[in-house]
Amino acid sequence: MCTNYSWRWRKVFSAGADLNNFADGDKGQAISMAIAFGEAFEALSAYRGVSIAVINGYAMGGGLECALACDIRIAEDHAQMALPETGVGLLPCAGGTQNLTALVGEGWAKRMILCGERVDAETALRIGLVEEVTAKGDGLLAAQALAQKVAKQSPVAVSYSKALIQAARHTPPAQNLIHEREAFVKLFDTKDQREGVQAFLEKRKPVWKNK
Repeated sequence: MCTNYSWRWRKVFSAGADLNNFADGDKGQAISMAIAFGEAFEALSAYRGVSIAVINGYAMGGGLECALACDIRIAEDHAQMALPETGVGLLPCAGGTQNLTALVGEGWAKRMILCGERVDAETALRIGLVEEVTAKGDGLLAAQALAQKVAKQSPVAVSYSKALIQAARHTPPAQNLIHEREAFVKLFDTKDQREGVQAFLEKRKPVWKNK
């Protein structure tokens, strides 16, 4: 139900792409890499379950874009995050400009992308880039605790809810309100809806079937 994306390196979560790949100015190489990274992170974002990124060091460029594609981000207190691409004549091309703006707003997205500003864990928490900050080494435990909470919910209801939340980025509220009601009614075709209500009435834990 819940997937935890965690790189247990001592100082680096992910340093992003190797700039040696762009040194010769090969546009074909650029196209291939932009498509590959973009499709990978879009698939991660569209995953019907819940993804949690544990940022336990430097998350730069594509590394931060990977975390941005996840549903929830936890940063250990020594973490540093940046999208420094404009400083080398590039730009974040795997969802960075869109996902960062959706999380922190236009102002901070411009500070991080246009100014190349790096943020620490506490700043990331304050601006909404991450949802939690832990002590060094405790990020994975925090992610596992969240995963256990997700596991108690109906997988189908979580999937529908996640899709609706993410749709708010690009679909007008008037349409999403209709889709919200439609999804609510569709849940009545599922076994999990009946199981969830019955379990509540019987004062027991539900046994989800994911269908």
